[in-house]
Amino acid sequence: MTAISDCFETLGRNQECALIPFITAGDPDLATTAAALRILDRSGADIIELGVPYSDPLADGPVIQAAATRALERGTTLDAVLEMLQKTTPDLKSPIVLFTYYNPIMHRGIDKFLEEIAAAGVAGLVVPDLPLEEAAVLLEPASKMGIDLILLIAPTSSVERIEAIARASQGFIYLVSVTGVTGMRAQIETRVSDLLKEIRNFTDKPIGVGFGISQVEQARQVRDWGADAAIVGSAFVNRLAEGTPEAGLNAIAEFCQSLKANLQAK
Repeated sequence: MTAISDCFETLGRNQECALIPFITAGDPDLATTAAALRILDRSGADIIELGVPYSDPLADGPVIQAAATRALERGTTLDAVLEMLQKTTPDLKSPIVLFTYYNPIMHRGIDKFLEEIAAAGVAGLVVPDLPLEEAAVLLEPASKMGIDLILLIAPTSSVERIEAIARASQGFIYLVSVTGVTGMRAQIETRVSDLLKEIRNFTDKPIGVGFGISQVEQARQVRDWGADAAIVGSAFVNRLAEGTPEAGLNAIAEFCQSLKANLQAK
């Protein structure tokens, strides 16, 4: 059993919905990222998604794009991110899911990339621009390294495609709540409820809902619709970027605690 599967099994026994915050590595700097990972870990995060800054982040909305740009301008590299993780993950109980685009993986070489992220303590991988048809190049080698390749289901996916992605995804299934990029939105579309039911027809794997969740009420809504995890990105990235690093860390700690408390409350 992988670290991610083990996490969901424990939460499932307690009938808890997982909280998965997302932050961008290197914004404002990697020392703050390391501190943020530790703070999120002890503030209620069950799994933490860490974005590797990339120059052409097609799936990311303006908040995360801006964070990636700042991180790159300050010289953040994949090597530096992995070095930071290698020093930080031993202190964490929350599994780390790395969010990165396919080009850096291909450039480094699949086997080398997977070996390096495994050595850094990464438990899962999200590659938003890797379609199901090409996912085989990563699925098997990642599995051999003990890393879950988490696949995304879009709200426009056909029934046949939903079934195929649900069958292939490892760790959990990432349900994208909106058509478009990440970002904070006023409300979660009600069709997410129907999509969750549709996916349940094909699998009992955990389902996380992301893209657009930025408020406590939205996280509780997807939980009530039957999601196993609420994935919250831009709202954390935005809070961490405001003011001083210390103020940002305090803000994400408070927000994380509030989200988790409300996900637990019935």
